[in-house]
Amino acid sequence: MNTQGKVFKYPDNVDTDVIIPARYLNTPDAKELALHCMEDIDAEFVKRVQTGDVMVAGWNFGCGSSREHAPLVIKTCGTGCVIAKSFARIFYRNAINIGLPILECEEAAEEIRGGDAVKVDFDTGVITNVTTGKTYQAQPFPLFIQNIIQCGGLLKSLKEGENNG
Repeated sequence: MNTQGKVFKYPDNVDTDVIIPARYLNTPDAKELALHCMEDIDAEFVKRVQTGDVMVAGWNFGCGSSREHAPLVIKTCGTGCVIAKSFARIFYRNAINIGLPILECEEAAEEIRGGDAVKVDFDTGVITNVTTGKTYQAQPFPLFIQNIIQCGGLLKSLKEGENNG
């Protein structure tokens, strides 16, 4: 599984209230929520993001509340992957549970710039900055987690397992 797209770069400590402001959480519609993704830090994000684009961030991405809406709106916008120096643990779990690919790679998060073109191979963990030609090695997920993400999340993977078992 791979993704390739343009980079949207963010700083350290981007919290879930920045990813999806609480004032919009009165709707259960993920597509409606996604219209407000990142608007308090990057008002143009939802207008510019294309399917497969990549978010790159610093330390502790997704800190704050435990709301699963944060990775859901990132995924619903079409973002193909989030690369960060580190993720808040609850965001990390929520991302896997809803099927949003994420990778921790300090060097890539430090060196990749906003607007760069990036290709990510989730099977190997190789991140290629297509703009500069430099590659980075992240730790790929074990196969069972890759399966969860490929199925679109934990619940979908469990249902698929029931149908195949």
